[in-house]
Amino acid sequence: MNNIILLGLVSFINDASSKMIMPVLPLFIASIGGSGLAVGIIAGISDSLAALLKMFSGYWSDKYGKKKPFVLSGYGLSSVSKLMLAFSFSWWHVLLLRSSERIGKGIRSAPRDAILAGSTEEKNRGKSFGLHRAFDSGGSVLGSVMALMLLVVFSFSFEAIFLAAGVLSFFSLIPLLPVREVAGKAKKMSILVSLSSLSPRLRLFIITASVFSLANFSYMFFILRAQEFFSAGLSVSMPIALYTLYLVLYTVFAVPAGSLSDRIGREKVLMLGYALFALTALGFTMVSGIYFIVILFILYGIVYALVNATERAFVSDLAEKSSRGTALGTFHMATAISALPGAIIAGLLWDAIGSSATFLYGASLAVVACLMLSLVLLRK
Repeated sequence: MNNIILLGLVSFINDASSKMIMPVLPLFIASIGGSGLAVGIIAGISDSLAALLKMFSGYWSDKYGKKKPFVLSGYGLSSVSKLMLAFSFSWWHVLLLRSSERIGKGIRSAPRDAILAGSTEEKNRGKSFGLHRAFDSGGSVLGSVMALMLLVVFSFSFEAIFLAAGVLSFFSLIPLLPVREVAGKAKKMSILVSLSSLSPRLRLFIITASVFSLANFSYMFFILRAQEFFSAGLSVSMPIALYTLYLVLYTVFAVPAGSLSDRIGREKVLMLGYALFALTALGFTMVSGIYFIVILFILYGIVYALVNATERAFVSDLAEKSSRGTALGTFHMATAISALPGAIIAGLLWDAIGSSATFLYGASLAVVACLMLSLVLLRK
């Protein structure tokens, strides 16, 4: 449990830093001339480049029996990249630095999740991952509130907010130092042998989660859609406030959702989350007023509470202990690679047809993911 708390604190501080940037980022991209397609390219390419490292960092951590060095270097690279965002003046600069920050996430994610999984018993794994997600999203709430305060109360520029976020990010490395390695030792293994150890059911679920990742294009489009409902004076502050509301709901429901998956099964909780995302995305195609959009952001937060930690816990359950890092890395890589075409398609639809087409696309693919998840249930 000590590792879970320490890694939770790392994520709390790091995500406070990240979420000072994230709600502002799509607005900053638009302010420097980026289109809907530019937003899609930045969201998709940055996550997909990171995906190339996610599986391999998990595999390498299994191979060498050490996970903490990957976690430490990943958080360090992300901190440097966030700091440099303050000096961007083109959406191409944002693309490069956002990609670098996501590469840091790619290096750390699977080894960190493997430490989490190895630090708890299977019967409590959903709750433990949910607790870590609660720390993560709690920091996210704090970060988005800080961004809103700096922007509205203190009149900080976008660049000044990025600079403050970059400095804060380095403090997340402090609680990482006393984290203990989980039991493991270096072993000879090839990547093909390691991948072959993934069960057919696990492979089917990774494919299913990848389809949902295609549907779940990027939070940036939700913020841009919200901006359409507010006049010039509120067009920046209110979308950030709605994003904060989404994070609050995510934080409140993260641990209950994880505990629910321990009791009734991961698949049932994921089915509910995928279906609720389809309903939420469909709602964004029909939204006609401020009250309606508030409800949709509430649902969006509940969706992430149901899906985010539960997917990782489910992969950990289905994987062999000796290849858990590889399994989690494969999951992260597959879902992040899917985000690239998903985000680009969403951006093209946004520019060519309109925002409703983007959200209809997301709702349709989420329904497909629900149908595929039913096959995972049948193979139990």
